[in-house]
Amino acid sequence: MTTNSLMNTYGARAATLVRGAGCWLWDDNGKKYLDGLSGIAVCGLGHSHPDVTAAVAEQAGVLTHCSNFFDIPKQLELAEKLCAISGMSKVFFGNSGAEANEAAIKIARLYGHRRGIKLPTVLVMDNAFHGRTLATLSASGGRRVQAGFEPLVAGFVRAPYNDIDAINRIADNNANICAVLVEPIQGEGGVNLPADNYLEDLKALCERRKWLLMADEVQTGNGRTGKYFCYQHSSVLPDVVTTSKGLGNGVPIGACLATGLAADVMQPGNHGSTFGGNPLSCAAALAVITCIEQQQLSVRAAAVGERIMLGLQCALTSADNVVAIRGRGCMIGIQLDRPCKSLFLQALRNGLVINVTADSVIRLLPALIMSDDEADLLIDTLAPLIGAFKQD
Repeated sequence: MTTNSLMNTYGARAATLVRGAGCWLWDDNGKKYLDGLSGIAVCGLGHSHPDVTAAVAEQAGVLTHCSNFFDIPKQLELAEKLCAISGMSKVFFGNSGAEANEAAIKIARLYGHRRGIKLPTVLVMDNAFHGRTLATLSASGGRRVQAGFEPLVAGFVRAPYNDIDAINRIADNNANICAVLVEPIQGEGGVNLPADNYLEDLKALCERRKWLLMADEVQTGNGRTGKYFCYQHSSVLPDVVTTSKGLGNGVPIGACLATGLAADVMQPGNHGSTFGGNPLSCAAALAVITCIEQQQLSVRAAAVGERIMLGLQCALTSADNVVAIRGRGCMIGIQLDRPCKSLFLQALRNGLVINVTADSVIRLLPALIMSDDEADLLIDTLAPLIGAFKQD
């Protein structure tokens, strides 16, 4: 199936997918694929999850949308639930991770202005990815997403990821910084994990300098890394937390949560969203959270992720093209010593969906519900492809 009516923002499509169930997808020719990507960390419960399907169908028959001029019961319930899980006190709902990060950036700027900073600046990291709106791509660290969209949005300064000393040096020479925006694990940047004490050290630095610590949990949240939010592996409570992707299991929703000094920055007229927090998306998100909690899927994510990483490490012991296998929970990166974009199509031909990020990192983002047998099939399919891979 092809058309010339779509803007060519994604290039040639490798298949036409028409159906999904659990960790499996089918194309229009009936070919079956094991999904090791879950829609880029979206379908944490797998495809066509019956509880999400039922919640969406029920809500669609009652009320799909109304204006945020009114209270929406499911929105109120979801806000309470997310605040209880996260330790935050307030939440703003949008429709995507980029929108959640836009809200965080606006909170940081308002916070800075109210502290008397004329040019509030957010410190961001090399190799970060925060979205494709003008502000979020300006905050991102990849030149690839920024090229051609200049002038970029001002008000960002960049530091190396996982380098507290560098941030201190930057801070000593920039009095305009008012917040840090950071991914607890960098996803698009190559599944990069920082030192164990990184968030604690960042939080201490932020408290000392009266900055907001803002955690981008768009990809790492909703059970993916073995806790509901990745920052919960540490003792840190950020000032702002953003999430999306797995929150709706495919139904678009984003959330920007805040606490402490950040919680009451936004006031009437400062921000809004026509579709944000609508009854349908909130019903889906509530079903997702219930499943994650009742089925202990964060714990399952940790177990299946460890199984995949250990299996790949064992299978690829003698592979001289593998630099590192790293990850946490169902967020795994296999870094090769060479570009390997073509492995996407090779895997697809063998019935496996993966992707390659940062040119040389195979990224796996399997559903939290993946069975041991499915995890072993993923290993058995992928490892030989990696072992035999020479170059793009």
